Amino acid sequence: MTTNTTSSPAPAEENGNGGRRSVLIAVLAVGAVAAAGWWWHARSYESTEDAFLEADVTMIAPRIAGTVISVQVQDNQQVKAGDVLFELDAADLQARVRQAEANLAAAQAQARSAQADLTMTNTSAPANVAQAQAAVRAARAQAERAQADAKRYESLYAKDEISAQSLDQARSSARALQAQAEQAAAQLTMTQTAPQQTAAKEAMLASAQAAIAQAQAALDLARLQLSYAHVIAPSAGRVTHKNLQPGTQLAAGSPVLALVGAQTWVVANFKETQLQHMRVGQPVNVEIDAYPGQAFSARVHSLQAGTGSAFALLPPENATGNFIKVVQRVPVKLVFDPAPDAALHLVPGMSVLPRVDISDDAQGAQLQAATQ
Repeated sequence: MTTNTTSSPAPAEENGNGGRRSVLIAVLAVGAVAAAGWWWHARSYESTEDAFLEADVTMIAPRIAGTVISVQVQDNQQVKAGDVLFELDAADLQARVRQAEANLAAAQAQARSAQADLTMTNTSAPANVAQAQAAVRAARAQAERAQADAKRYESLYAKDEISAQSLDQARSSARALQAQAEQAAAQLTMTQTAPQQTAAKEAMLASAQAAIAQAQAALDLARLQLSYAHVIAPSAGRVTHKNLQPGTQLAAGSPVLALVGAQTWVVANFKETQLQHMRVGQPVNVEIDAYPGQAFSARVHSLQAGTGSAFALLPPENATGNFIKVVQRVPVKLVFDPAPDAALHLVPGMSVLPRVDISDDAQGAQLQAATQ
């Protein structure tokens, strides 16, 4: 009887499968640990791709209408505060200044005349009153003497010692002198109105002085309008979006160029669900698409008091119609700390990727309390 003996491969296969299972388990364990580590690390940061660089942008517009005669800046030129950007034709403005100067000179001359008239009135009024009083006394004395002469002539005429013609002449002289006395009394009454005349002269002087103030204000306005022909930079910045050249007719208040400030910051539009642990002062890592691989440090400066949609041109009317809940975004201002290299070309609108370290809560709470 022959016995067939064959070796079984089962133990070897079992050893191989066991090894593979061990490797698989180890890989899964390492993956789980890595995933847990990544999750633990990721939960300490909030990030968004809806973030851009911002800067102070000053729109430059002429304050008066006019024709451009010269432009002193070029596209993307750096300017300082007070530099002349462009000039408008000022011929008509200069004519207005000259006209205002002439009006002011006329008003000043009128005021000097009124002042002299008032001074003359104040000086001559007492003398005029004294003279009128003396004239009244003299006229009354002559009238009384003429009346007495007329009575004597009447007595003589009754005795036929004088002619009727002589009596008539005496009576006529008495009446004439009496009229002169009354005229002198009227003149005295007129001179006694000196206080009223002085008040009238003072009113004329005040009116002339008001005319001077009005003319001076018109001159100041004309000079101010003339100064607007030279458009200067209100702040330092880089010229951009320039849309003017010599000969261009500009309207008042119409922007023709913009000045972009050198200091930039980040406006990151985080979802409202990402703001629970975000605090002022928390550190931020910023990546700028224009400079890949280069990291920038920043910090949370402030959170806008309202969502972006709340300040839209046409804000949503959630109280009307059907309502669908949408996660809103809140703009968060991030400032660089330290400031980036000035040689880098960082301009508004560039895309960035910020990562806020929300685990740094103590520092943020402290800075937030300090700003309240």
